[in-house]
Amino acid sequence: MTKTSASPSASYAAAGVDIEAGDALVDAIKPAAKATARPGVMGGLGGFGALFDPKAAGLKDPVLVSCTDGVGTKLLLAIESGLHDEIGIDLVAMCVNDLIVQGAQPLFFLDYMATGSLSVSVAQRIIKGIAAACKESGCALVGGETAEMPGLYGKGHYDLAGFSVGAVERDAMLPATIHEGDSLIALPSSGVHSNGFSLVRHIVDAAGLSWKDPAPFSPKQTLAEAFLTPTRLYVSTVLALHEKKLINGCAHITGGGLPGNLPRVLPEGLGVEVDGQSWPIPGIFSWLAEQGPVSEEEMLKVFNCGIGMVLVTSEPEKVMAELEQRDEEAMLIGRVVRSSTPFRLISPLNLG
Repeated sequence: MTKTSASPSASYAAAGVDIEAGDALVDAIKPAAKATARPGVMGGLGGFGALFDPKAAGLKDPVLVSCTDGVGTKLLLAIESGLHDEIGIDLVAMCVNDLIVQGAQPLFFLDYMATGSLSVSVAQRIIKGIAAACKESGCALVGGETAEMPGLYGKGHYDLAGFSVGAVERDAMLPATIHEGDSLIALPSSGVHSNGFSLVRHIVDAAGLSWKDPAPFSPKQTLAEAFLTPTRLYVSTVLALHEKKLINGCAHITGGGLPGNLPRVLPEGLGVEVDGQSWPIPGIFSWLAEQGPVSEEEMLKVFNCGIGMVLVTSEPEKVMAELEQRDEEAMLIGRVVRSSTPFRLISPLNLG
């Protein structure tokens, strides 16, 4: 059809992309990003790339470590419930918790948000959570990208990805030498963290519950509030122990659970034995197991079952003493053994 003089001119806004909203978001988040500044950051938001000087961060012979991750279908829970304020914490945690298992301190973080139509207020809430988690982790929020893609994302929907770079001195990389007989010390999770939400959503839907209903395992919270508890940040705790040379390795317990993540830090010929009765299983996991029902094997494979980070150490007494001084809860859950079987549960989970 031939365009007539009466036809309105085409524009990006008419196609569903609001450039002014994107500019407003950048202005709104600048103070939050500035609050995360740390030694080594060069410049601020707005450039084509972010600059970082490792020497200014006090590093002498650094090895760079990089991670990228997302939040998975936990995002759908945030979208459906309208609770967006802490989902950014999950995004940062999934990246920086992976950095520290290499012994690296997080240096800087970038986020990517894609949506069908940008809501400045929602995006600002998300990025404030990202900035808060960056600040707690000693990690600078140096930039990011917000993309409007109408037609690709439904109304109100968005996706998040995070990218983080850390550094470790060459002679301090983890895992170090892990020995037969080393102890496994677990740090509790804050909840389901950011894995297994496709199964969570299936179980809640099959139970005929809504996210606004009281959580059967935590009646003072709605199901949405309970399941959206953000992933715990382990940065300060793990790096403090590593600085004192008390850990030989550690594993971030994400997708794949204990059986899928603990063996990743072990040298060939070694495995782990884990006592399933050695830590209390939070009610949120017991409810999922019963309501599913979900087998013990599947629970271990899909969820963290109450453990977010496992430390491997030859000096368990010193590690436990340090954790006690930091008012950290910790549990001795097993040991490293010589075995061709990477993971063995020597007693059943205490699922109640």
